[in-house]
Order: sequence, then structure tokens, then C-alpha cells
Amino acid sequence: QVQLVESGGGSVQAGGSLRLSCEAPSFTKYAMGWFRSHNPGAEREFVASIDSTGGVVLYEDSVEGRCTISRDNAENMIYLQIDNLKPEDAAIYYCAAACATFINVSREPLHYTTWGHGTQVTISS
Repeated sequence: QVQLVESGGGSVQAGGSLRLSCEAPSFTKYAMGWFRSHNPGAEREFVASIDSTGGVVLYEDSVEGRCTISRDNAENMIYLQIDNLKPEDAAIYYCAAACATFINVSREPLHYTTWGHGTQVTISS
């Protein structure tokens, strides 16, 4: 089964930056998304989405202007750059692949059927 593997999480001071990475083999034709969960098992909230070409992106309002989602299809990688980190950004961040190639960017978790195991981001004051 094809899996997604996130990395790049860690403990960062408030105001700092992080770049999360997601290895996404075989998903170059699919929209991808980043979601986060503030506690294990809690509902996953939308952060950002990018279409298969990287030309269309969508952000959740609270991260707009602080986050940049990007992808490198030649390397099968998806990235999420988060700047000016805030305490409320502390969460487990998940990478997800859309369930079908006709899906463009989407904030709906049900549109994604392949998920990684997540990478933890902790914010220190």
C-alpha cells in the first residue's frame, strides 16, 4: 500500500518557522493537502491544499499569509512552510492525497483517502 511519510516537525519557539515535508510517491496527478489535529484522535482541521500542478493553492483563514504549500513532482515531495508560528499552531500535522484526480484543491477531509502518520509540531514560548 502506498503511504505518505511526513517529516520536519519538532519544537520551535513562537515566532519561528518550520518546513514540513511529505514524501508522496505516485501522487503527482493528485491534489494534496495538509491537515492538523491538536490532540491524537481529535478532528483533523484543514490547513492548506495544492492542486496536482502546484498552480492552485488554498489556505485556511488562520494560516493565510503565514503558510506556503508547495510541491516538487520530480521529487515526489509536498512541503508546508509555516512562518511566525503561534501557540495555536501546535498540533500533529498530516499530509493527505485526494481520492481522485478530478479533485482540485479541497478543504474537505472526506476528499482525501490516503494519509500519512503525522509529524508533531510543538511551540515553546
